[in-house]
Amino acid sequence: MENEPSGSIVPKGTGLFEGLGFRIKLILRLLKDRRVHPLAKLLPIGAVFYLFVPDLAPGPIDDAAVIWLGSYLFVELCPSEVVQEHIREMTSIIDGEFRSVEDEPPEPDSAP
Repeated sequence: MENEPSGSIVPKGTGLFEGLGFRIKLILRLLKDRRVHPLAKLLPIGAVFYLFVPDLAPGPIDDAAVIWLGSYLFVELCPSEVVQEHIREMTSIIDGEFRSVEDEPPEPDSAP
């Protein structure tokens, strides 16, 4: 049962701001992807545009709800294989070696 997807696009163990940053990066990557339908891309753009339009209901709650709903619907309307591909790329670990700069011998001067 542990191999079943949780349905959440935010990796487990992240805080509020890390999860929000992850969501914003995912949306920006999906906006650039040609495999996402152009009409679906209007959702997050329209939600951000809504911030700059004078609205009838005062207060920030309705603005936050519109932006959340627009971003949620956008990710849900994107092809799931495209979303999963971007999530894998964003959470993958790059193989490499850590080395300290102090451990390396100084390079000889190449001045004549």
